[in-house]
Amino acid sequence: MLQFRFDTRDLKPTRRDFLLGSAATAAGLVVGYRLMMAAPAMAQETAGEAAANPFQAYVEITPENRILIHSSQFEMGQGSYFGIATLVMEELDGDWGQVDVVGASGNTKLYGNLAWGGAFQGTGGSTSMTSSWERYRKAGAAARGMLVAAAARKWDVPAGEITVKSGVLSHGSDKLATFGELAADATAIPVPTDVQLKQREQWTQIGSDQLKRYDSAGKTNGTQGYTIDVKLDGLLTAVMIHPPKFGATVGSFDAGKAKALKGVADVVQTPRGVAVVADNMWTALKARDLVTVIWDESKAESRGSTDLLAEYNRLADGPGAATARNDGDAAAALASAAKVVEARYEFPYLAHASIEPLNAAARINADGTVEVWGGHQMPDVYQMAAAQVAGTTPDKVRLHVLKSGGSFGRRAVADADLVVEAVAVAKALGPGKPVKVQWTRENDMRGGRYRPAYVHAMKAGLDKDGKLVALYDHIVGQSIMGGSPMEAMVKDGVDPTSVEGAANLPYAIPNVKVELTTTKVGIPVLWWRSVGSTHTAYAVETFIDELAAAAGRDPVEFRLSLLDAHPRHAAVLRLAAEKADWGKPLPQGRFRGVALHESFFTYVAEVVEITMKGDNDFSVDRVVCAVDCGTPINPDQIRAQMEGGIGFGLGAILQEELTLTGGVVDQENYDTYTPLRIDQMPKVEVHIVPSTEPPTGVGEPGVPPIGPAVANALRAATGQTVRKLPILKNLSV
Repeated sequence: MLQFRFDTRDLKPTRRDFLLGSAATAAGLVVGYRLMMAAPAMAQETAGEAAANPFQAYVEITPENRILIHSSQFEMGQGSYFGIATLVMEELDGDWGQVDVVGASGNTKLYGNLAWGGAFQGTGGSTSMTSSWERYRKAGAAARGMLVAAAARKWDVPAGEITVKSGVLSHGSDKLATFGELAADATAIPVPTDVQLKQREQWTQIGSDQLKRYDSAGKTNGTQGYTIDVKLDGLLTAVMIHPPKFGATVGSFDAGKAKALKGVADVVQTPRGVAVVADNMWTALKARDLVTVIWDESKAESRGSTDLLAEYNRLADGPGAATARNDGDAAAALASAAKVVEARYEFPYLAHASIEPLNAAARINADGTVEVWGGHQMPDVYQMAAAQVAGTTPDKVRLHVLKSGGSFGRRAVADADLVVEAVAVAKALGPGKPVKVQWTRENDMRGGRYRPAYVHAMKAGLDKDGKLVALYDHIVGQSIMGGSPMEAMVKDGVDPTSVEGAANLPYAIPNVKVELTTTKVGIPVLWWRSVGSTHTAYAVETFIDELAAAAGRDPVEFRLSLLDAHPRHAAVLRLAAEKADWGKPLPQGRFRGVALHESFFTYVAEVVEITMKGDNDFSVDRVVCAVDCGTPINPDQIRAQMEGGIGFGLGAILQEELTLTGGVVDQENYDTYTPLRIDQMPKVEVHIVPSTEPPTGVGEPGVPPIGPAVANALRAATGQTVRKLPILKNLSV
């Protein structure tokens, strides 16, 4: 496996048009604007020009009167481009008809994710708005100020008398000019070092319920391009043959019959398998079936999921290998408790299963530079990976950051698997021959990266008055961080992604112990939408419901009694309960469940209504969601992400499961791995908590509460908690 350090290099931009920017320093976010005739492309500087200031490249005003916003964050459907554009447009006062947003990369000082300390560029953890909140507003405000100053100088009028509205500057003397007409003049204006942002009461874009996504038309009429749509002169298509077992390698292969097929360009070995290259996808697929590969499985993982979960359960019976939280004395409190409740949970592997199968295109040019087109969720890492494979330096690599038809974490891979394959094939083909590596759905399902399988062994103690006095949770599963460039985040044997949502649960319990046993398994795992909270929220929130029942208390009231120190948790819980008419009678056969969870600093409570239709048969009919994500930037988009997260999480807990037999994945496509179908989607109501706090993310936090809310509704209906997922496979009434 290729290993990469996060020592990204600054790549020097070409000179062009009118750009602005800011950067982070050790002291925090500092705006150090300087006017640049530059773009964030990763090419060599023009000979003889001064070195480019690294503090640049967020907003570009073109002479053609376009507003081109260079996004540090990757767009995969979650609306980050829309959110960033809203921040700029609030301060710039441009016209939305002028706006385009493109992916930027190649300069960590410019595009490093500030929520991650600015150390490297990447999109994940629902951090896009957190990272963008100040710097993109300041970029918009600085651009506006420079345009106003340019107009004042050109018209010989005071700047304070100039108004800006919908991309037009005007003065009472009947003088008018568009942004594009003033762009050249603005290049002579010093970039302001201290820009003033609008006060909240002046906002017209941020928080507007009327503002809709600027890019919706292209996504619905088929004009939006994705990596799968990339077209280049002479573009070849490669399909992959991967080993059936993880960890196996190519022993030898025979491609004689495949190469004899008309339209086949080559068959080459890659770090992980064999690539069949042809003029088009159909020919490549036909040729692929003619290749014979002998695999070396001496180091392959050969255990099945049943074997692994049996081992996990055995480990869960013993003490944890590491401690993630240890408040008070949980063992003593459990020993003296008036009532002890125990529960064991099992969670399967899950696939990301995004609608666009994985892909990337690459070309090595005659001058030795490398270009890669793709859904680059971690650009710095991919740039280094491409350079390493091509045998060059990162400054010779240009990434074309394209929109992706979903990711859910799958395109943020520390070893850059897709990029490595694309560049390796391009290198084998030789300079000037572009190639697109296109995985099939089966490649993705059977040879991808997965949400790890987990087991939770839990105990809790109640005193004689029904007060929760102790909670113990032993979590068993694989580490996502371990063995990756982010392994430094594993402290004292604890991967934070394994225990998040459990080690930081908000409930006031005097004695809490959370232990972790990390397993060594050869199945590749990766963050999956909302990461550790995908299993910890289910275990914690269904267990809390059982404890409320054991104490003879209402589930909402019981939770609220434990949340005095967490008012934002309590507020969303109260709001969801109020909007769902919690406590009011339901028609016969209909039941409610509730769950509360914080992930990525966003607080979400969900109340579910289900209808029991018979033994082991029910429907999820209504979901009432309350969300506190700080300052709401795009309310319509927040609602859309909550709705999408609820549907995503609902499919996972109801029916999704990835299993292995003898080390080989059993599922291949959407017929055997079954995300939520449209007729299963419930009515969803989203209520956004007004807030003046800084914005947090919404791409993931809607996912965790839906599972336990459904399970708690089922417990209300049947008296039983489903503790082994997926629910539809393991529900037995």
